[in-house]
Amino acid sequence: MAYATDQLRAFRDDGPICTALGTLARGMLPPLPGAVVALVITGVLLVAGLGEQNTPALFAPVVALLLTGPAATHPHNGRLDWLVPPIIRGIEYGYLAVLGFAQGVSAPLIYVLIGVLAYHHYDTVYRTRQRLWPQDWVFRAGLGWEGRMLIVAFVGLSGLLPFAYAALAAYLGVLFGCESVTTWARTGRGSGVIVDLEEEEA
Repeated sequence: MAYATDQLRAFRDDGPICTALGTLARGMLPPLPGAVVALVITGVLLVAGLGEQNTPALFAPVVALLLTGPAATHPHNGRLDWLVPPIIRGIEYGYLAVLGFAQGVSAPLIYVLIGVLAYHHYDTVYRTRQRLWPQDWVFRAGLGWEGRMLIVAFVGLSGLLPFAYAALAAYLGVLFGCESVTTWARTGRGSGVIVDLEEEEA
């Protein structure tokens, strides 16, 4: 059970802000209710505010952070807590896509940024199944899902969103790409512990 809960917490991809809120809450808050409410409210704010410079959508990351951050240190050992990481991914990817298109960010740039994040999250999932855990500094340097959303929202207030997307895509691409290649090259092909996923689930 400890291995499974550690996996779920790694899949969340929390940054320093979420971790700090979770530390304050001492892992007492269940993660699923807040994540579901954050997903609904983020969707409502996006629908309500798109197309305006000072849009309610720009404040969605704060709401999502306050609802999901305090549960970051929870062991995620509930029966349905495995739903939390995909909900957070839906919030982050959906927010970046909808806000980017609404504020005139070019489609290729949006796809590149989301593609970089998708690679990072896939790499995290694959590593944990091989018992090769990403180091904590990677999540901090990657700013966490909440840090990335907050940066995009803040820059969106100034109308310079394309520059934020380009800068994030370049920075995160170099960070995650180099760290991943270095780790796998150092580990060596086949040196990780191969996990039988059917046995693990059983």
